[in-house]
Amino acid sequence: MEWPAPTDFVHGDPLPAPDTWTRPGLVMTFNLECPGCVSRGVPFLKRLHAEFGDSVHLMAVHTSHGHRLLPGEEVVPTLQKFARNYAKLPFPVALDLSGDLARGWRTEGTPHWLAFAPGGEVIRSVYGSQENAQTRLQYLLEEWTGRGGDEQA
Repeated sequence: MEWPAPTDFVHGDPLPAPDTWTRPGLVMTFNLECPGCVSRGVPFLKRLHAEFGDSVHLMAVHTSHGHRLLPGEEVVPTLQKFARNYAKLPFPVALDLSGDLARGWRTEGTPHWLAFAPGGEVIRSVYGSQENAQTRLQYLLEEWTGRGGDEQA
């Protein structure tokens, strides 16, 4: 499976490819021109980071797949400003300028979530940021980490 090169990371430390991971991870593809990504997907990934960031790899990949293909000199400064100053993202963000990564990952659009088992196998692929998608991802991370909601009752 293709993975962003270290130079494709525009925010945070580069995350190595999932085939090297010893813990599970969740990657969200998104685009700043996608209202669902900005209003629901990114805040949800931030919440997941606050709750599970010590136990799972979390990352976002900004992709042009399904969106306008813009030159890097237009996308990178805006994306960096968004990640650093506006959203204050606590996880790495990579840039898939051409959209080839997202196409190779068979994403349906943005936001699209890929859940990786340790060692790199994609075990879940979820499109969207509506409540149903968020619930499925939340349950998956609770299962991975043993931090289920019922244990707190």
